[in-house]
Amino acid sequence: MPPPRRRLPRLSSPAAARLTAALGVPALAAALVPGAALAQSASPGAAGEIVVVAPHSPVVTRLDAAAGATAILSADALPASTNLTIARALATVPGVVVQDFFGGNDQPRIQMRGSGLQQNPVERGVLMLRNGLPLNRADGSYIVGFANPGEAQAIEVYRGYMANRLGATVLGGALNLVSPNGRTSPGVGLSASGGSFGQFGANARAGLSGERFDMLLRGDFTRRDGYRTYNDSRRIGVGGNVGVRLTDAVTVRLFASYTDLGFDVSGPLTMALLKSNPRAVFTGPTVTPAGAINPGPNVVRDRTRREATQFQAGARATGAFGAHVVDLALGYAATDDMFRFPMSAGVRDTDGDDVTLVARYAYKPDATRALPLFEATAQYVTGTADRDNYLNLSGKRGALFGRSRLKADTLALNAGLNIPLGTDLTLSPSLSWSRATRDNIDRFGAATRPTAAYSPANPGMALPGGAVPTVSTSYAHTYRGWSPALGLAWQPSGDQTLFVAVSRSFEPPTHDDLLATVNGTPNSSAGRPNPANPALPAAAFVTPALKAQRATTAEAGWRGRSGDFSWDAVAYYAWVRNELLSLRDESGTSLGAANAPRTRHLGVELGLSAQILPTLNGRIAYTWQDFRFRHDPLRGDNRLAGAPRHWLQASLDWQPVDSLTAQAGLRWVPAKTPVDNLGTLYNPAYTVADLRGEYRLGGGATVFAEITNLFDKRYAASTLIVDQARPDQAAFLPGDGRAFGGGIRLSF
Repeated sequence: MPPPRRRLPRLSSPAAARLTAALGVPALAAALVPGAALAQSASPGAAGEIVVVAPHSPVVTRLDAAAGATAILSADALPASTNLTIARALATVPGVVVQDFFGGNDQPRIQMRGSGLQQNPVERGVLMLRNGLPLNRADGSYIVGFANPGEAQAIEVYRGYMANRLGATVLGGALNLVSPNGRTSPGVGLSASGGSFGQFGANARAGLSGERFDMLLRGDFTRRDGYRTYNDSRRIGVGGNVGVRLTDAVTVRLFASYTDLGFDVSGPLTMALLKSNPRAVFTGPTVTPAGAINPGPNVVRDRTRREATQFQAGARATGAFGAHVVDLALGYAATDDMFRFPMSAGVRDTDGDDVTLVARYAYKPDATRALPLFEATAQYVTGTADRDNYLNLSGKRGALFGRSRLKADTLALNAGLNIPLGTDLTLSPSLSWSRATRDNIDRFGAATRPTAAYSPANPGMALPGGAVPTVSTSYAHTYRGWSPALGLAWQPSGDQTLFVAVSRSFEPPTHDDLLATVNGTPNSSAGRPNPANPALPAAAFVTPALKAQRATTAEAGWRGRSGDFSWDAVAYYAWVRNELLSLRDESGTSLGAANAPRTRHLGVELGLSAQILPTLNGRIAYTWQDFRFRHDPLRGDNRLAGAPRHWLQASLDWQPVDSLTAQAGLRWVPAKTPVDNLGTLYNPAYTVADLRGEYRLGGGATVFAEITNLFDKRYAASTLIVDQARPDQAAFLPGDGRAFGGGIRLSF
């Protein structure tokens, strides 16, 4: 007679794992497989290099006790999807908003608490880590597509000031993708999947371990033709790591990875075209006797695309010597990034190298307490990059019009205490100091910069070339900032934590903020604001003297579980000074970056889960955001463009037997979202439903299938963000239509 079915937590159940995946640490921990392990946590003071992810593991217990917003996702908690993008992987984490751009492994808009919100594409505002070392370049910029959730064993999420203790210099927070190793993933794993829009993916891994040695190798490949006419994407990744336990107290891990990423930048559509033909690609403005209408880029002519590669290698050594834990890391990354923008910006080719040094220390004299008494982190990243700018001539590289040597250094120091005030209260003061340099040497030697244009009335007909006087783009900026924080956590029981905190944050601009092309149009290159006048003098670049973005944030939260119910709730209010905005005009052409003197970010991050029936689980991840200018002379108290006020992800998991799981998911944006800072154009509300299922055949084989956008909703998953819009402009990025997919996973 089989044993009776258990109620939550059902530790071996993938559905249970997904149920509580993002609802704070205690909820997640109960859902993970006992004995699973987490290596290369970014959390300072994690004792030992291998940390078990289970309800009472050091990392889980430590994050649960922290006076701030944290979460941790296991691979089992990620959806069984043929197209596992970062947006789908993080969908159930409250406070993390990821808006798709082109549906594949491209450049979705990812933001936490509004940091980096207004960049197009988003390349700032979040510290992206792999195994505790940054994917960000030395200036803080990053390429989202390099963060592959499918290759991660776990994802750590640190929202707000919790990222300061990792060396972050951002308002939003940090994400750490933890790779599997030979101990955590022994044997061989294979998977293959495919689906609509030419979607295909395959990956393989092999791990082995001995008494003091382990090794893992992995590779993955994904490609898709895409939902839209010009929407191809592909990603190839290979990597591995080797771990050696030198002594019972010291472990060393070496790792390396290479990613090759490429995708078409399908571009925006007008709302009218989105409704009538969302698969279309825009062909630029239309000239009428009354003037040009429907402003936007000519994607068909300009063939906008991004091709990027990154090689990353590193080593981490962790030692636990009684009450002392020391973690040292060295990382190197080589990044080659070609971005073929619309004609107004041209082709940007950036080739650079970055070196990272990290030292973390924790002192934990009382082994019974979750948090160390003292912890400190020092992180230094230095890098150089050569950037060339070329004209975009009908999708081909034209004449060189800019050449720069970009240098950046960022030093972040953090020290903090976790002072016990009795058995249930912990006071956590900390102090961070950061110093950042951003230098550019203009290496373009010609006296003039070439320009090009096409006829607005006949966008395929080239106009005579032109030239504008060369103005130096060299600059040298240094930014310094202190970021104190004070948190108080109360744990009335082992499965509940209440906290309050006040903190400061400091975020210097990136080179993409400090150096931008300007004065282009959909039919002319940078430095040529009038396509018909090649002799009109105009700057091709702008180098604004930006200030660092600073904020003071107050927050309070409560996470825990009671019986079959789990919750994670955080509310915050941030007073932001000199917020970094990346401004664009009505055609989507860059206007350069600027500081908004005063803004405020107000938000609620809420996760709820419950076991409704013995075989039915439900969860909701809800984020409410109200980000506004404060008494701005032009924008008043308007909302900051691009931030959905309500962002809700909900799902039901049904598991009638241990081998079968079915899931219904819902993404709901119930209110319109401003496209521009002046509040003249909005992205309408939308609702999208998905269905997924998986069946475990036994013998290490699992099959899965999904239907996404079940009702074939036509909607804009995201938009361009501009300062002032017009109703007929191309600003809306269509979400994928209905798609079918399936696949198989094998493990030996």
